[in-house]
Amino acid sequence: MNRLIAAASAAVVSLTLAAGAASAQDFRALAQQDLQTVHDVLAANHPAAVVPGAPGEAFRAWIDTGLADAQSKAGRVNSGDSHAYLLRYYANGFRDSNIATRPTYEGLGPYFAIGWPGLTTAWRNGEYVVSYVKPGVRSLPPVGSTLVKCGDKTAAQLADERLDRWEGDLTTEAGRVRTAPYLLWNRNNPLTSGVPSLCTFKVGRREREFQMQPQPVEAGALETAYRATVYMPPANPLAIETVNGRPWVHVHSLVDEAGWDAFYAAVEGQLAALRGPQGFVIDLRGANGASLNATGRGYGLANRIWTPEFTVSRQPEAGSITYRATPANRQWFVDTLNRMQADPRFVQESGAVIEQTQAIVAAFDSALAAGQATFTLPGRPSVPDAGTANPVAGPVIVLVDGGCTSGCLDTLDLLTRLPNVRLAGSVTAEDSIFIEPTVLRLPSNYADLSYGHKAWMTRQRGNDMPFTPAQGLAYAGDPTDEAAVRAWVGTLFQ
Repeated sequence: MNRLIAAASAAVVSLTLAAGAASAQDFRALAQQDLQTVHDVLAANHPAAVVPGAPGEAFRAWIDTGLADAQSKAGRVNSGDSHAYLLRYYANGFRDSNIATRPTYEGLGPYFAIGWPGLTTAWRNGEYVVSYVKPGVRSLPPVGSTLVKCGDKTAAQLADERLDRWEGDLTTEAGRVRTAPYLLWNRNNPLTSGVPSLCTFKVGRREREFQMQPQPVEAGALETAYRATVYMPPANPLAIETVNGRPWVHVHSLVDEAGWDAFYAAVEGQLAALRGPQGFVIDLRGANGASLNATGRGYGLANRIWTPEFTVSRQPEAGSITYRATPANRQWFVDTLNRMQADPRFVQESGAVIEQTQAIVAAFDSALAAGQATFTLPGRPSVPDAGTANPVAGPVIVLVDGGCTSGCLDTLDLLTRLPNVRLAGSVTAEDSIFIEPTVLRLPSNYADLSYGHKAWMTRQRGNDMPFTPAQGLAYAGDPTDEAAVRAWVGTLFQ
């Protein structure tokens, strides 16, 4: 909704908080400095610190205790990678999907490890299951075996110790899926325990012990293992093909650079088929919606298929937005407004957005002058149903997984309100009600902090609530077996 304002920006605002010592190699001191800055910026500006109720409870419980916890580990920081891990540990501890720290350099990719036992685990149906075994490596549990324990730690305890906060948020289903491949990998994180050497797996009905012998890391091997475990979108994220006689609309990314003009033209060229009685599929697996205009891209697709006249009255209630009145948060809108007004095309086409932003800046000024901690502004008013006929005659399956994030979830807020649309696949990611990211450069210059600087307290979808397919629409098979996924989706139309 209010991502429209952010969409006006050519890039996320990046403010330098302090002159960084980029050449310094004392990563321990840099980590301590950056952690303190993250704490101070969030305490001074994040709306969760002052809004009432449950959404801010996790924030308030972690901001001080989490800082002390993270700083107690700073003595083991010895590299840029471990610096990044410790900042991520603190950020993920807020359990807020929109609070994040990210390296300003090319960090560890999803396929990185300095050692592994030749196998990979997946999070499937509430268990860690062997999803891949490197060919030629002997004496390993077969694919499909369930990890029971390593030493005296259960699989769940091991995951909490080695993955939670470090690699992701294990309080969420999507977080467990994304991080599962790393459970037995050595990702060069000196802040956690080492890779276990003896693990027990359930093979069939029996439990057996296996030695986890380190295997050489060969180019491509870890990527193959990861791709055999977690669904990864294809190289061409936007496309339309025919599968089992039905259009299959691929939307595996919502970034601006994905090629939307050509894709929208292809959609418009196949409207007759998309609106036909046989139905169609919208595939949103892996659709990272973190870009500024992601919601607009998703809504743009829906408007082309169903028409804006049909979708407008079915959009979720906008409600109201609560802003934390601080000079830093005000500056974000001032900078955004300046960029809007400097863009002649935006001035010509989006005058209403400029006026809205000017009104927000004025509200900040009034609140700050009055000493208010917050202020609230109404969102877009709802539009009554004008009785427009549904142009889509057939059933629609929207396919999702844990890779559907942020703006993808906003898109689902609309799609799931349209008639004859069913959500299928697996649990999506989650999205905090603290929205509209501000991005700040930390003093080390090695990392950025991002956080949502306003609270959508009235959002109909709850704070950090994912979408979960209903019974009978949840896929329990291998998510990387594309043939199996397509065959299963085909049964949903029968």
